[in-house]
Amino acid sequence: MSTNAKRRKLRVLFASSEAVPFAKTGGLGDVAGSLPRALKHAGARAAVIMPKYASISQEYKDQMKHVADFYVPLSWRNEYCGIEKLTLQDLDFYFVDNEAYFKRDGLYGYFDDGERFAFFSKAICEAIARVPELECDVLHCNDWQTALCCVFLREFYQQIPQCASVKTVFTVHNVKFQGQYSDKMLEEVLGLAHIPAARDQLYCDRDSINFMKGALCYADVLTTVSPSYAYELQMPFYGEGLDDIFRRRQGVLHGILNGIDQTIWNPSTDPMIPVNYSAKELEKKAECKRALQEELGLRQDPERPLVVSIGRLTDQKGLGLVRYAMDHLMERGVQVAILGTGDKDHEDAFRYFDAKYGDMMCARIAFDNALSHRMYAGGDLLLMPSEFEPCGLSQMIAMRYGTLPVVRETGGLRDSVMPYNKYTGEGTGFSFANMNADEMADTLLGACEIFWTDHDAWHNLMLQAMDADFSWRRAANDYMDMYHDLHPEIIRYNKRRDR
Repeated sequence: MSTNAKRRKLRVLFASSEAVPFAKTGGLGDVAGSLPRALKHAGARAAVIMPKYASISQEYKDQMKHVADFYVPLSWRNEYCGIEKLTLQDLDFYFVDNEAYFKRDGLYGYFDDGERFAFFSKAICEAIARVPELECDVLHCNDWQTALCCVFLREFYQQIPQCASVKTVFTVHNVKFQGQYSDKMLEEVLGLAHIPAARDQLYCDRDSINFMKGALCYADVLTTVSPSYAYELQMPFYGEGLDDIFRRRQGVLHGILNGIDQTIWNPSTDPMIPVNYSAKELEKKAECKRALQEELGLRQDPERPLVVSIGRLTDQKGLGLVRYAMDHLMERGVQVAILGTGDKDHEDAFRYFDAKYGDMMCARIAFDNALSHRMYAGGDLLLMPSEFEPCGLSQMIAMRYGTLPVVRETGGLRDSVMPYNKYTGEGTGFSFANMNADEMADTLLGACEIFWTDHDAWHNLMLQAMDADFSWRRAANDYMDMYHDLHPEIIRYNKRRDR
């Protein structure tokens, strides 16, 4: 053992623009609310830092304690920053307070988002330098909103003792959103125009800069949310113009499959479903299906396979394939239930199918968390034919409830769903390869054929799906290995568990 080794917990600061239960627009919020807690169980001293949005519940704001305040240098200006702290379920959350930037109705979509999240990134660096309890070994940044932390730490904070040994990890949750802004920000907001290395690595074309590109170049380690997505990002089709950087840095690029909170998504304890059930009492799932058919105005027939789709109604989710195949599915006696909001043409199309097919098709154009629980519990199949899917949570949740996913083989869908093998009986769902509506329909109807004709095979598939491990513990152990590779001088405080 090295004489320089330190026997203590690894300190991880998880930087995110959203985290449940405080603020959420997508999967990033779920990750930031769950992964750091799993990291604590795996032996880290983990904490989360995020903006103090106006939309955070007053109940939580009342519990926050003021930790520090200081001014953040942002080019020629100095902006106020307060640090508030709240401990929830044994996990410390820190909030960056600046009302000019964050006291707004929504999280994103404002004309000055670039400046708002540049401030957030710089404030995190200042907080590490100034607030003793925020000193860390690893700063784990997520998506473009925190990407500049990696740049600022390297260019402005290496001479500060509290920051000199901080290693940066940058996770890409969805490469489509990169944070691209005018290059005028380099001087007017970021204060980086005079540093050639930063300027060159932030530029994405002649007159614009790209926050995510900066992190991809500066971070010590890159990760994304599934092994297949890490591979796909190195291809032009998926890389959204950054594939060359992913190829160049593939040696430090890791794909770690996300998990789900198995305490929330648990059919044996879920308070939002009509009847609780488990793998040992799987027959009770039939009542969840009957109740869902009744609630949605569908024909209450246990012999009709009920296919559910839950999520954003966008092209990315492959809904064009579903629309193309809908008439064919209806002809075969398959029930379909859609829940979600999104692009107007998709919303209108599914409203049309709802009106056309009566008690065989239902479209709920809404965001309804409680109904999503009932659909996961009551469906027979989950349809998720995504064009691309960095990780995907719906397929994991569906399997937890014994609802078998039908997915396209991309990203996290490929990594989490084992396709049914009729010769061995292995599998946790069904999959197809190409963005082709006929191929999707054939796969879905093939699954329905098993539902109709081979009840034993179907029952075994449900049990195998419910037995799959999508806990955050698995992912947290992989992250801990990666963090310790960055800091070999720190000895693991706890022995690895659950291995």
